[in-house]
Amino acid sequence: MDRTSPDDALVREAAFEQVRRLIETHDQLTAAELKPGFVFGGQRIPLVNPQRGIFKPQQMRFLLSIKTVFPRVGGKIWYDDQREVHRQIFDGDETIDYAFMGQNPDAADNRWLREAYENNVAIIYFLGIAPGRYQAFFPTFIAGWDRETLKARVTFGIAPATLEPPADRLERRYAVRMVKQRLHQATFREAVITAYDGRCALSGLPEPLLLDAAHIIADGHELLGQPVVTNGIPLSKIHHAAFDAHLIGIDPDFRMHVSGRLLSQNDGPMLDALKALNGLKIRLPHRPKDQPDRDRLAQRFALYRRAA
Repeated sequence: MDRTSPDDALVREAAFEQVRRLIETHDQLTAAELKPGFVFGGQRIPLVNPQRGIFKPQQMRFLLSIKTVFPRVGGKIWYDDQREVHRQIFDGDETIDYAFMGQNPDAADNRWLREAYENNVAIIYFLGIAPGRYQAFFPTFIAGWDRETLKARVTFGIAPATLEPPADRLERRYAVRMVKQRLHQATFREAVITAYDGRCALSGLPEPLLLDAAHIIADGHELLGQPVVTNGIPLSKIHHAAFDAHLIGIDPDFRMHVSGRLLSQNDGPMLDALKALNGLKIRLPHRPKDQPDRDRLAQRFALYRRAA
């Protein structure tokens, strides 16, 4: 049973409401969005500790948030490595491991994890999806605490409006599926846009906020729909719409084809810009290993040809 005090519960709800507002206007959260925290009773209360992953504000009795950082890796590109927590989510595990701070299970940070577990406290999980970028998942719960393995187990709630942990295995699995969907979209987008230096592969538009990561083969395809960079192309909103509607195709040699439907129209500079792409090659990422997979492009181009 949750034995949080009324004051603690009110502060927690204020924190959740602030995060709700943030994710309404930001696809991912950065330190800039998290730093201001939130205001309760005239006091500013942080959402996270910038230096540590386990955080309990001094104004609260119980843990408020945990954080997993997506590390910058030496000379390697960050999306070359899949971290364990992401693997567990993508594999559909019902609970996710969260490592203790240090080797002492009785240290303050780890004690906060244990107390959150013992009291069914709803918390916020800021899960790293790229260096310096997070997705916020809440309510999240500490579902286990093990001093021998120095790990806690985390489970996700089924809806932000419900501050109760999942009631059974079915609810836990449903919650993980929802998290998996959000994580898939977020990490795939970040990796694809990073590989192309934040530019549209067709037009060169250099504003990441206006770009989507378009799948070459839809993510529902069992064999080829994986969220990997070679199955993605960064496209501006209009180019993405044209690609999905098979009004623009990309062949296995990376050359663009504009449908006769568009080529036959004359209606202003936007349409002229799309028509001008016909016969040109897309902009490719610097690393050959990040280039679009030719077999996937061939399958997708076949769909374009059939729609023409």
